Amino acid sequence: MADDAADRLGRLFDAHHGRLFGLACRMTGDREDARDLVQETFVRAAAAREIPPNAEPWLVQVLVHLCRDRRRRQRVRERHAAEQRREPEAALSTPDLDLWHAVAALPPRQRAALVLHEVEGHAVAHVAALLGVSPITVRWHLHAARRRLREVLR
Repeated sequence: MADDAADRLGRLFDAHHGRLFGLACRMTGDREDARDLVQETFVRAAAAREIPPNAEPWLVQVLVHLCRDRRRRQRVRERHAAEQRREPEAALSTPDLDLWHAVAALPPRQRAALVLHEVEGHAVAHVAALLGVSPITVRWHLHAARRRLREVLR
């Protein structure tokens, strides 16, 4: 029985790790963090009692939640470090960096919807299925993300 579970996990990894790694890289901006998050996603898949037959949406949701939790922890550390040093951050020099820093600052669901739709080119319905929300919710997250980016990048 354990061999069946290991085989299923191996097949899941082979089928989905590349896409999950790409999404994690875009959501975190760091390849090492992305590797850790994808690894943790599959650790959770191994520990799960049951994974739906169409595992991709489940795996994406786990990854997005892990990214959200990582970002929350990171913000706490950043606030603490800022309180310790009270120095202004160096200004960014290129518009591309400004854009990706603005995208990285978006809430995780908005960032995931924006990356999946605008960067990876998925249709709204597919993004909704991957995130486990309705298409209307995806459109709302896209609208909110674009509005936020316009405000930040002015």
